[in-house]
Amino acid sequence: MNVGHHDGIDSCKNSLHGNIESWKHEIMQTIVINSQKGGSGKTMLCKHLSVEAERAGDGPVFLIDTDPQGTLTAWHTKREADIPARVDLPFVGMEKGLELLRSHGAAYCIIDTASGRLDIASDLFKLADLVIFPVQPSEDDLTAAPVTVQNLKGCGVPFVFALTRVKPNTLITAQAAAILSKHGQVAETFVADRTGYKSPYAKGQTITEAEPKGAAAQEIASLWENIKACLHENMQQSEAVKKHG
Repeated sequence: MNVGHHDGIDSCKNSLHGNIESWKHEIMQTIVINSQKGGSGKTMLCKHLSVEAERAGDGPVFLIDTDPQGTLTAWHTKREADIPARVDLPFVGMEKGLELLRSHGAAYCIIDTASGRLDIASDLFKLADLVIFPVQPSEDDLTAAPVTVQNLKGCGVPFVFALTRVKPNTLITAQAAAILSKHGQVAETFVADRTGYKSPYAKGQTITEAEPKGAAAQEIASLWENIKACLHENMQQSEAVKKHG
């Protein structure tokens, strides 16, 4: 990620001006997708949820890739479609960059993160309206989860578990959902272990674009509705606290 503060913000201003000048949204929701366990499906969720949000008419959506591996950036570079958009923001200028996106009418900003950098993730958590915590139903993932959960609760940020790479109708899936539910909310929709989520499609498409009537498209659409419901619930709770605070 670019670490130059002023250069990053100026670049962001230039890239945003022509694209979102006319878009009007009262509130931008910032979603951070994080798990300290590698291979949990963070980037996959970033790609597919951002595309689904645009397909559902919930845009404009902007992506930010904070993972040094740059997998999300590489995918976005291949895309022919203009949406969802992606912006480069320096980590030290992240908060101001998000304010810039918000002031120009962005609806959602989805941030991909790296594994194994809980210190950086913690700073991003503080900027989030919601953290999506992808977890595979495996002993290793469940063992690693409490460290991130403790950090999320320490930051006071709302979060939701998303079970990924699920084998349908298996005992471990039911056990994982039950265990995670003791720590926080679990998204109702589970993401199945589908080859299509990892397959390279032409023009940088996601499986939901390549097969819009397929099972994966229905799955992601349902998960996006789950995420929006979480955000709506959090907003209502926040407003209630302000009203009675």
